[in-house]
Amino acid sequence: MRVYEKEKKLTKVVCNACGKKMLVENGILKEECIHVEHDFGFFGTRDGESDSFDLCEACYEKLIAQFAVPVDKKERVELL
Repeated sequence: MRVYEKEKKLTKVVCNACGKKMLVENGILKEECIHVEHDFGFFGTRDGESDSFDLCEACYEKLIAQFAVPVDKKERVELL
């Protein structure tokens, strides 16, 4: 969950799974976090809905450990 000030400055990020408050300084998230935004389209029960959530790194690892098909991991050489 993300909280912004009036000028769209990020003020708070909380893991939706465990409730951990992540470190935000001067509008910048200073920890690793998975942010998901999804707009549901047609052919489902949630047509027209939009969801967003944040997961801390530990909760992300717990989530993907449950997958029947593992995530496709690649190592990036350049990070910028």
